Amino acid sequence: MHDRFDSGLVLRYFWAMQTTIQLDDALLAQATKLAHEKGYDLSHLIEETLRDKLAPAPTANPRPFLRLTTVGGEGVRPGVDLNNSAALLALMEQGA
Repeated sequence: MHDRFDSGLVLRYFWAMQTTIQLDDALLAQATKLAHEKGYDLSHLIEETLRDKLAPAPTANPRPFLRLTTVGGEGVRPGVDLNNSAALLALMEQGA
């Protein structure tokens, strides 16, 4: 009978490093519970969490500068309430 050889498993085991870390008991309990809920072992959860935390933050695209055009004048006409869009629309439809 021939033993089945899984080279991926062997390479993962060969390159994996073991280390000991100290965790607060409550944190360890939370991590163990989350790993179980996700169907992971604790090592996989810790690796995934570290990769997420150490990944570079995505750079946000800065918004382009928007220049507003202003004109001279005496401000808003009497009776115009810029906070009342329905009344403003009615005035604009009247052509006032």
